Amino acid sequence: MSVFSFLPALLGLFGLYCAYLVYGIVKSAPAGSGKVIDIGDQIHLGAMVFMKAEYSRLAIFCIVVFLAIWISDLGGATAFAFVIGALCSGAAGYIGMYTATQANVRTATAAQDEGPSQALSVAFFGGSIMGLTVASMGLLGLGVLYLMFGGDPHTAHVIHGFGMGASSVALFSRVGGGIFTKSADVGADLVGKIEAGIPEDDPRNPGVIADNVGDNVGDVAGMGSDIFESYCGSMIASLAIASTMSLAAIQQLAYDQQTLMFMPLALASIGLLCSIAGIYTVKHFANRSPEVALRMGTMGASVLFIIIALLLIFAMGGTFNLWMAVLSGAIGGIIIGLVTEYYTGGAPVRKLAKDGETGPATVMISGLALGMQSVAIPVITIAAIIFISSHFAGLYGVGIAAVGMLATVGITMAIDAYGPIADNAGGIAEMAEMEEHTREITDSLDELGNTTAAIGKGFAIGAAALAALALISAFIETISLGNPEFQLLINNPTVLVGMFLGGIFPFLVSALTMKAVGDAAFEMIHEIRRQFHEIPGLLEGNAKPDTARCVDIATKAALNKMVLPGTLAVLAPVLVGFGLGPEALGGMLGGALITGVMMALMMANAGGAWDNAKKHVEKGNIGGKGSSVHAAVVVGDTVGDPLKDTSGPSMNILINVMAIVSLVIAPLLI
Repeated sequence: MSVFSFLPALLGLFGLYCAYLVYGIVKSAPAGSGKVIDIGDQIHLGAMVFMKAEYSRLAIFCIVVFLAIWISDLGGATAFAFVIGALCSGAAGYIGMYTATQANVRTATAAQDEGPSQALSVAFFGGSIMGLTVASMGLLGLGVLYLMFGGDPHTAHVIHGFGMGASSVALFSRVGGGIFTKSADVGADLVGKIEAGIPEDDPRNPGVIADNVGDNVGDVAGMGSDIFESYCGSMIASLAIASTMSLAAIQQLAYDQQTLMFMPLALASIGLLCSIAGIYTVKHFANRSPEVALRMGTMGASVLFIIIALLLIFAMGGTFNLWMAVLSGAIGGIIIGLVTEYYTGGAPVRKLAKDGETGPATVMISGLALGMQSVAIPVITIAAIIFISSHFAGLYGVGIAAVGMLATVGITMAIDAYGPIADNAGGIAEMAEMEEHTREITDSLDELGNTTAAIGKGFAIGAAALAALALISAFIETISLGNPEFQLLINNPTVLVGMFLGGIFPFLVSALTMKAVGDAAFEMIHEIRRQFHEIPGLLEGNAKPDTARCVDIATKAALNKMVLPGTLAVLAPVLVGFGLGPEALGGMLGGALITGVMMALMMANAGGAWDNAKKHVEKGNIGGKGSSVHAAVVVGDTVGDPLKDTSGPSMNILINVMAIVSLVIAPLLI
């Protein structure tokens, strides 16, 4: 084994060290005093309590799956890899959430005392810890397993367990965190803004602490686990395809098999270094506008990665073909991000806000139409990536394209996690009654954060689609290796049955998660109304709300409602695979992939557009706060919240969970 095989694991450790250094910078920023500290502590405590309860439930699930893998023919090594994947995913989410709740108060204090440049730096550095941790934990975990099992095609299948562990934790974290944050958000908005007529994040509203807690457990920890599993899934899929490639296919790419298996880890390693350079770039340009700084960091990291990837591929003895696959994935990710930015922050949003002049019904109709329309270009882009990458490098090229899109996940995730931190900072500024200019700074950072979060969701969907397709390709290759007669033909009734079964799951999981948010919001609304009516002087500002009760409602709802969607995603491939056979399972994966990607894009972009339409009105446009237009766009935003932050993101992980579970059980289906 080459000495270079140790680099991914070593760079993973280096990335974690960089994250620790960045955490020191965040901690050195002043945290404020008085109300600011008290509110920040409440948010931090609420997030920690929820994460502890969520991970306790997850531990039980992981133990059950670990034992099931152990006693099956898959063996102890795959079970061990499953546990490592679950631990790495859980650790990435926990570290990111913990540091985000340290950065939010410091961002608010920096906005008040030092201005927008320092506030941006603190918020972005807080998000950078999440980004660096996601990339580093993935490289460290997979790097160690590669050293143990990945160098040999006969044992490489053990690493698939890592992906299953990461995906399982990601699904539960994303669904649980999404239910928590949106039940609190919907309840606080409907009663506070519309019924009571008080501002967002008003300290009199009992639901605002739960809302701010939800931003961390859903949009930081949940999103981190989401991106982590796609990031690792793309590398695992590429490695799996390489381990099952024919000699002719290997020779066509001008590499030996072991080099092809190592290539995704090598590309991800340079991607981590490029992400660190991108984070430094944002810091360097922080004195300019936040939008310029963030764009320079993201684009700079991507361009740098594309250049170094070309040098790496040729240095390892490869050809131009493999770089074209990497290039298609990297550029495709940028295109999907820009299209998402347009639909959630451009002219369509202003048109959507204007539709509020005729009431909430037209806002709903226009928002749904916008979401449906926004699906076209990203899907065409994904199709182009598949066509180009497979043309130059076969099925292996699709996996490498996914790696190319996700390699700079460190900076991508940093910018995405920055948004909830800025949002929290605005909430703290409002609740602590800080100066008006403070709220103006945090609002501008939050507005940009909404757009970066929407871009992050679009990027995550595109990456999940490619990663899932690569995993499905690896599943097909694994089955074909053991059964040369295996074919997925669309005129095979068994395959068609599987396709329709697969198409059901995105709708079913979306329904379960939407209903979970609705039920929890129903209880939250009644609790907030009760406190407004029964606590004397609360609306007048002479009494404190019982925020702990609202946090408890959101926690119980999330923990109880996350189990069924997660269990369905894990069990469905097992039941179909062993019940109807690998042909039906292959069809099911295809049906779930197509339906899931379309629904994820529609829900994420419609929800993001409704959110920014509301913010456009709240800036004083088309009547401003308190107007009938404002009431209409708040309704749109309320409906869009669970679409973009609960059900939509769940689709990414759903298709990846189903694909990785299928890949893990593939040897048992031959």
